[in-house]
Amino acid sequence: MKAMILSAQGGIENFSLADIPVPSLKHDEVLIKTKAISINPADTIVRSNNNVSWVFGNDNPLVLGWDISGEIVDIGSSVQNFKVGDEVFGLLNHPYIGRTYAEFVAASVEHLALKPKKISHETAAVSTLAALTALQPLNKVGIKPGDRVLVTAAGGGVGHFAVQFAKQAGAYVIALASASKKDLLLQLGADEFIDYKKEKFEEIIHDIDIVIDGVRDDQHLLRSLNIIRPGGTLISLWTNVTEALSEEFQLKGINIFYNMVLPNGVDMQYVADLLDNDLLKPHISKIFPFEEIPNAHIEIEKGHTTGKLAVSF
Repeated sequence: MKAMILSAQGGIENFSLADIPVPSLKHDEVLIKTKAISINPADTIVRSNNNVSWVFGNDNPLVLGWDISGEIVDIGSSVQNFKVGDEVFGLLNHPYIGRTYAEFVAASVEHLALKPKKISHETAAVSTLAALTALQPLNKVGIKPGDRVLVTAAGGGVGHFAVQFAKQAGAYVIALASASKKDLLLQLGADEFIDYKKEKFEEIIHDIDIVIDGVRDDQHLLRSLNIIRPGGTLISLWTNVTEALSEEFQLKGINIFYNMVLPNGVDMQYVADLLDNDLLKPHISKIFPFEEIPNAHIEIEKGHTTGKLAVSF
């Protein structure tokens, strides 16, 4: 099968197309013929940063990727809830590697849900890692109607899902992003928009119950210190929360935690139901052909993607 392999961690020049063996199946896995995948900022970090080489385990060759949508072409001996011919999507094996940059992918059935027939494989593929990254911490916090929620980096992949999930929960949603993303975010349900290039959010909002922070910067987290009410919560999507940082928030009675997204078929089914009922609207800014995965990495690393990027097979 064809796959985009990585010869070594580093730049995109280390990517190359190659023929590698089709993966063999464990008893609880299915073999998926890939129709579409998605690229995340986390993909570019794993590609370039030797400090996270542990995610590969003993894999060889190195094949990146977590997000997938495709068709089941074979099943393991104990698989009962899926069959050959089913179209499925999911987040695979995170934080270890799901090896989705390939024509065929072995996937645990615990990580999958049936793809709604009405949506494209590209739409399904982008509604996996990014969607669960937004959904899981909101479920953990217990978001409720009337909560005031600030979503930073709201126009990005995770952010634009977070706006929608928070709004569906009945929250008052404030979206922080650049002006070019204002119309999209208001269409997706944001009640209020702040242009981070023109205004300092910490000077104009207060009494926030939940901040979902998607900016990779400790100092950005600290900017939320004086806007969250006592008993409120800051969810960090990127930065591991240090003990010192945690103490600063706890002194003000604010909860803070870093959330690691995990594969979950039940969560994927929830996302599938929303997609099937037009209650979740993923925004895809660009679709790349499989051979142009390196270019998709370049686009992600610019840091200004609106919504998500997809890769079509």
